[in-house]
Amino acid sequence: MPTYLRRLDHLAAAARAEGGEPDPLCRLHRLREFLFEEQGFRGNAEEYYDPRNSFLNEVLDRRLGIPITLSLVLIEVGRRGGLTIHGIGLPAHFIVGFQTEGGCRVLLDPFNGGAVVTPERCQAVVSRAMGRPVTLQEEHFSPIGKRQFLTRVLNNLKAIYFKQEAWDKALQVCRRLLLLDPDNPCEVRDRGVVHANLGDLRRAAADWETYLRSNAESPDAEAVRSRLRRVRQALATLN
Repeated sequence: MPTYLRRLDHLAAAARAEGGEPDPLCRLHRLREFLFEEQGFRGNAEEYYDPRNSFLNEVLDRRLGIPITLSLVLIEVGRRGGLTIHGIGLPAHFIVGFQTEGGCRVLLDPFNGGAVVTPERCQAVVSRAMGRPVTLQEEHFSPIGKRQFLTRVLNNLKAIYFKQEAWDKALQVCRRLLLLDPDNPCEVRDRGVVHANLGDLRRAAADWETYLRSNAESPDAEAVRSRLRRVRQALATLN
């Protein structure tokens, strides 16, 4: 990974050499042009669910990513150039924000070439992604912290591995999510799903029992109980 951190350093140095604008807003727009027009970073709409889109090293090598990883590149290259750009985790989409010295907020969509977007445009993008009308509130545009950022990247990756039934890889992601949030019962439940698919029935049962102790009335509790009963029956035949 140090190699790729240096890659970010080099991108930042090249961006500074390309434009010495003193005004932060002008530097932001210059950085946007540099990364998305000159360096060729773009959203991988053709293979959106390729897991490589979620790994920073792959994104830097291939110049392809999804909204959150392209946002990360913009944020980190900008930070190295003295620009404070923050991530904004909209429902089903990710953008970045920048506050001008005059207090105005600028929103950029890295997945779409770093285009400047309005809240209304964001609402349309989110509504299309979710397949239903969505009304965004001001709190949706609040900056997210590093832990939230990493959690969202890992959740994206977990969903991809679940869809691919890549259970070994899914387990590694689940473990990392639980390091970030050890008390999250949903992550314990999902780890149980992974253990079951890997044939580790005892660990699956333990995870689902843990989940049900604190979520006995949750909407999915009966489905989890049903899975747990089947696993216990299977374990009983092994004794």
